[in-house]
Amino acid sequence: MRSIRVDVSAATILLTEAPEPKVKDRQTGEIAKDAQSGEALMRLGIVYIDGGESSLLQVTVPESGVTDGLALGSPVTLIGLVARPWESVFNGQQRHGIAYRADAIAPAAIPVGAGA
Repeated sequence: MRSIRVDVSAATILLTEAPEPKVKDRQTGEIAKDAQSGEALMRLGIVYIDGGESSLLQVTVPESGVTDGLALGSPVTLIGLVARPWESVFNGQQRHGIAYRADAIAPAAIPVGAGA
């Protein structure tokens, strides 16, 4: 399916769940890998605030894209964020959703006047 680039320039993004390895198979504990590079993938939680609305999202990032200095509750920047619609049949039931993936996550600068 098509990937849709997400414009994060006007959004406030806060880290709500620390990055941890994305598990591909819960029974074996196998870690998910990028199909092209073979790099381990990490999963993290954010709150995405834009236009007066907020959403809790799970985002997948390659392990090398997770930078130091991330703290829960702090503002972050998602570089190269895309949304990818998906659908599948699981146990006879049709399921669908949107998967979010970014090239990297880094601490964001706090906007001037935010603490005033």
